[in-house]
Amino acid sequence: MTNEKKEKSTAVFPMFLMGSLFVVIHLLSMLITQPFEAAELIVFDNPNDLTNLIFFFVIMLAVTLTILLISKFWKKQFIQVIILGSVGYTSIFVFYPLLSLVVPETLSLLIAIIATAILLFALLKYPEWYVLDIAGIVVGVGAIGIFGISLGIFLVIVLLIGLSIYDAISVYKTKHMIDLADAVMDLKLPVMLVVPKTRKYSLIKETKGLKEKLEGGEEREAFFLGLGDIVMPGFLVASSLYNIADNGLLIALSVMIGTLIGFAVLMSVVIKGKPQAGLPYLCSGAILGYVVSSYLLFGELAGLILPF
Repeated sequence: MTNEKKEKSTAVFPMFLMGSLFVVIHLLSMLITQPFEAAELIVFDNPNDLTNLIFFFVIMLAVTLTILLISKFWKKQFIQVIILGSVGYTSIFVFYPLLSLVVPETLSLLIAIIATAILLFALLKYPEWYVLDIAGIVVGVGAIGIFGISLGIFLVIVLLIGLSIYDAISVYKTKHMIDLADAVMDLKLPVMLVVPKTRKYSLIKETKGLKEKLEGGEEREAFFLGLGDIVMPGFLVASSLYNIADNGLLIALSVMIGTLIGFAVLMSVVIKGKPQAGLPYLCSGAILGYVVSSYLLFGELAGLILPF
């Protein structure tokens, strides 16, 4: 067996695990939509207002620029404070409504606070790859749940198309997304999900940054996927479930399946060793999953409301 074939065969199981993270995060986000609605965790008063997208893009670009500037001109540890603060805030809003389904409200809040404190402590003291993945799952579920019920299906589709274009430009042209990933991974923060290729892999012992390894042509010992690559198509999963009265669950599951097909295509390219913009593949799969299932079940684009 050649080295190339051997590498591909050993990458199959890690790729399967990475795909499983999509399933886990998307299914949990579907479970949390109703508790989030009951808790009134809705960002926008009108989910079909086009200005919502302007707000989203401005905030996203501002956060990206802030992180890049801090990592270049100031102390990187300040990025850690910002992101861990966001993780803590989001975690409480994820744990609390989920726990409320099985335990009394007061107890669920107490447990949510304790669980969040444990998670933040682990991220600070022992940021191994599986700790980052657990935190990433929690944050991903919260982000999808909140924005999935806050944006209408049409706006989500426009958002996914815009983000796909932005992702492609930032990876292939400006390359600032690689700089961003390198900055947060150096601090061992849950902005990227990590799946090792070998059992002995340790993120804590990783001494070289992602950019340094790419420039040196070194083989990476793990697969890295930006949390946003799972979260963004997840918006359409949650929005479909929330905004479609009949068969919304089937369409949401179809969006998830379409995303997984896009992920499989993405991995067939990633395995060649070069970083790829994930959103063009993943969002295309998600949108196709919605379109195909909508026409099969309804004969039209279900739940889609134009803002004009």
